[in-house]
Amino acid sequence: MESWRVATEDGGHLEGHSFLTPAEPDPTTAGPPGVVLVHGTLVTDALYRPFARKLSVLLGRPVHCYNRRGRAGSSIQPDDYSADTEVSDLAAVMDRTGSTDVVAHSYGGFVALLAARTLPIRRLVTYDAAVSLSGNLSHRWRPELEDAVTAGQLNHAWAHLVQGLGTAGPLSYLPLGALRMLSILSARTNLGTEMRQLLPTAVKEMRAVLDADAELDDFTALTTPILMLSGGWSPAYFAETGRQLAAAVPSIDFRVVPGQLHEGPIRPGKGLAVRIARFINASDGQVRPLGRRR
Repeated sequence: MESWRVATEDGGHLEGHSFLTPAEPDPTTAGPPGVVLVHGTLVTDALYRPFARKLSVLLGRPVHCYNRRGRAGSSIQPDDYSADTEVSDLAAVMDRTGSTDVVAHSYGGFVALLAARTLPIRRLVTYDAAVSLSGNLSHRWRPELEDAVTAGQLNHAWAHLVQGLGTAGPLSYLPLGALRMLSILSARTNLGTEMRQLLPTAVKEMRAVLDADAELDDFTALTTPILMLSGGWSPAYFAETGRQLAAAVPSIDFRVVPGQLHEGPIRPGKGLAVRIARFINASDGQVRPLGRRR
């Protein structure tokens, strides 16, 4: 893994990590173009590194993940943070890494779909893209979340976030009191502590999704080949959005991945990575084995 930093258009910076193809590079060429992986909300790119490594091996190409604003070694979210901030940041990462393709999860999928309207993305895969169409996600927003974050009541905020988004599987349907207790217990783990620290970023990111509320017509001019995936066990609204977009935009294909939860890209297993790699390798759909590196 290689670490790097890239300057952003507004004077900030992003921290990134690259997983390089195991194939021996041809010294007479610049090497194959890269793939950028865009992560979701309440996490850093660290959770996606095993997935990025798998994709790199399968594709025989570099895969680059980066920390979006407000986490790890990247700059904080600016006061005027919006979806445009994220699209500009993705453009900077693609330029820095020489990447042509994008794989994106959840909020990252929202960013990538918006970016596909203006950036030279060759092929795009999203998983549970958090796009609001005609206000269909507005009821997922809970003002209590922002109020609790402002008051420093992070356990209360986490409970409202989980109930509102429904992305934690059956846990999402627990009463608020039970979810607050789970938040207290999870705070004893490194991941739980990190998620609590990232709650303020989630508030801005959820607002960015709602503020960018789109209509189907906003995507009909897309020509980038796009595969939108949704987990079979993910909240139904992700699949509904994918089906609507695929029906309206000829370049979008939508598929449900059976047996996968919302956090599919950060869970063990290779099936999802293989499916994504085959789409990215558009020429023949072949991928390398995930066995021992040669």
